[in-house]
Amino acid sequence: MSVDGIINAIKPHGMSSFAMVSLVRRVSGERRVGHAGTLDKPATGVLPICIGKATRVVEFLTAGRKVYRAKVKLGIVTDTYDGEGSIIEERDWSSIDKNQLERLLPSFIGTIKQVPPMYSALKRDGKPLHRLARAGVEIERKPRDIDIYSIDILDWQPPYFTIDVECGKGTYIRSLAYDIGQTLGCGAHLANLIRTRNGIFDMAGGLTVDQIEEVFSTGNWQDVLHPLDSVLGHMSPATVDSDTQKNIKNGISIELEVENPLDDQWCRVYSEDGRFIALLKYDQSEGKWHPSKVFI
Repeated sequence: MSVDGIINAIKPHGMSSFAMVSLVRRVSGERRVGHAGTLDKPATGVLPICIGKATRVVEFLTAGRKVYRAKVKLGIVTDTYDGEGSIIEERDWSSIDKNQLERLLPSFIGTIKQVPPMYSALKRDGKPLHRLARAGVEIERKPRDIDIYSIDILDWQPPYFTIDVECGKGTYIRSLAYDIGQTLGCGAHLANLIRTRNGIFDMAGGLTVDQIEEVFSTGNWQDVLHPLDSVLGHMSPATVDSDTQKNIKNGISIELEVENPLDDQWCRVYSEDGRFIALLKYDQSEGKWHPSKVFI
């Protein structure tokens, strides 16, 4: 039986996202496995892992909103922007108070420019930046637009403070910690990071590494797999008859009554017996829906 669905995995400290994928690939016996949004080794928390046909919806998970709990330490700047790196600067933080932080944080909310860290998986001429950084090579990185929807202070214990950050795709919380420290004038780095939510998945419903291994060894994996269409709830649904289903299977664009087609450009399609069969994308020039991802 093929394994198709999404596991809400909880990545432990010190394990890479790639290692989590390798683990699920091994215990599930399914070759097609991918994660929805890298977490650095020191970070922990929600790491949705897509298996089988669900790997074809990874892009919609990575594009969704995420929530992070970040503990930041003032006064110390590291080359990696987190506690794993080498200290490159120490400054006095004693004049910084909570009111200053509260006044500053709203300036980081909205669509803002952010420079990715050198120690990242981004590539330049086919080479990951983190490899260049370890070789002592510094590459100029262009600022990128990112979306930060909210930042809430949870704890203030100087030189540490803890914030919850809700953000969009491509946000580096390490860079956010660095930028906050630079703006305050005392420097800072990310001391600890937990991803508490990724799209519809949160910590409460997550599975540890041991639990993932157990459900596959006992054959109870179907009880914990989320259907691949569970992460597509923002798309309008449509039901089609058997003839239309054949056209979709053959890649033929169709006319379809869909609510608000111009809002998201996508719709999820079901057979008359309720099976999820495809994702269609709206072609405005034709006024038709084109089968983009077919699952039958």
